Amino acid sequence: MTRTEMLREIAGRIDRLRLGHPVRIAVDGRTASGKTTLADELAARLAGQGRSVIRTSVDGFHRPRAVRYARGRHSPEGYYHDARDLPAIVALLLAPLGPGGDRRFRTASFDLEADAPVAQEPQVAPEDAILIVDGTFLQRPELRGHWDATLFVRTSAETAEARGLGRDADRLGGEAAARDLYAARYRPAYALYEGLCEPEASSDAIIDNDDLAAPRLVLRPGGRLVDGANDLPPASLIDS
Repeated sequence: MTRTEMLREIAGRIDRLRLGHPVRIAVDGRTASGKTTLADELAARLAGQGRSVIRTSVDGFHRPRAVRYARGRHSPEGYYHDARDLPAIVALLLAPLGPGGDRRFRTASFDLEADAPVAQEPQVAPEDAILIVDGTFLQRPELRGHWDATLFVRTSAETAEARGLGRDADRLGGEAAARDLYAARYRPAYALYEGLCEPEASSDAIIDNDDLAAPRLVLRPGGRLVDGANDLPPASLIDS
């Protein structure tokens, strides 16, 4: 399957979801798996099909640096438990766009670079809008029930780390410092998440993203993107 075919298949299924409120899509996966790229690609394709798309990341909902690093800069438990303000994600973004919500939403609560809160004016989403959010740990219990469909971007730890080092080395203080953070903080934090939440098992679709040009798509039987996409035939691309 080419990347274009994969994007067309997923976007088509998302496009056909009709829920009576904005469709809330999570793009989950380990650090540097390719979540942001996939979310951007899907958002552009759906917008090109005439849909109203809200595109954001959980990175807009960080907690203050003193809280994030209270357990230590290299702590995986700190990354998993303390990095993001989960109540704010729900209250400001996900709940307003869900069933019974007023559709008045905000896409961020915190400026990571300035290490300071931001006060956003709320926007009002159309009823048929599509929200696409990328980030790590999106299927934690605090968030899981607020997604209408979840995409899981699967990569090997080695592939993700190689991509992440190329992307983050300068920002994290050089390749050696970045490598230490991936080994001590990011990789074990994902292992903690995987053990607690089993994110692949509950995702509606898995995109095997080690080969960016030829990803492998797995649609979960019984998932929202198979049974909930109106006017679509049974999934032809379910892999096992």
